[in-house]
Amino acid sequence: MSDSFCIRAARQEDLPAILAIFNDLIATSTAVYTETPVDLAERTAWFEARQAAGFPVLVVEELPLQAGSSGASGVAGASGAAGPLRGALVPADGQALSAPCPVVLGYASFGPFRGSWPGYRHTVEHSVHVRADQRGRGLGTALIHALFAEAQARDVHVMVGAIDAENTGSLRLHARLGFVETGRMPQVGRKFGRWLDLVFMQRFVQEWDA
Repeated sequence: MSDSFCIRAARQEDLPAILAIFNDLIATSTAVYTETPVDLAERTAWFEARQAAGFPVLVVEELPLQAGSSGASGVAGASGAAGPLRGALVPADGQALSAPCPVVLGYASFGPFRGSWPGYRHTVEHSVHVRADQRGRGLGTALIHALFAEAQARDVHVMVGAIDAENTGSLRLHARLGFVETGRMPQVGRKFGRWLDLVFMQRFVQEWDA
């Protein structure tokens, strides 16, 4: 598999892939505090609510390399601006291509922190989920960079991540990107027959220099 990927705004047709990633996390990890899988209607409602509220939903997708391509990757935000390989070999007219179409490898979003209380309007809580077989490629890092660009454009002041204490990979990733632990809540969640601790990490958005 190539190292060529781009990040773009999610579309309705990405929801089955987003659903598969989310349900795999539910079934195999403590990243999401539920043991009940969701259906496409639930993810569609989530996606439409994010769109209606003006919050971004981004996907990272694998792009097949064209002959002679250098393998560079690109980033597109919710505005849809194209990266270097945005749309490479994607059929525009429904005709079959000899190379496979792009495949969604992960997604990210942010939404309101603590519901709709107006005093928190400059703070968001984000989530980043990468397919299990694609971790370690830097896709989570790229998605967080893209989320920060979206947050800066929306006058967000603080981005918060609520991370299960057992998710050491995510904790390390966020620390490497300048997030600091600001709270730890012991045994507030329960899954797989055990109590779970929740860690809050945050970063000031306007200090970010991607």
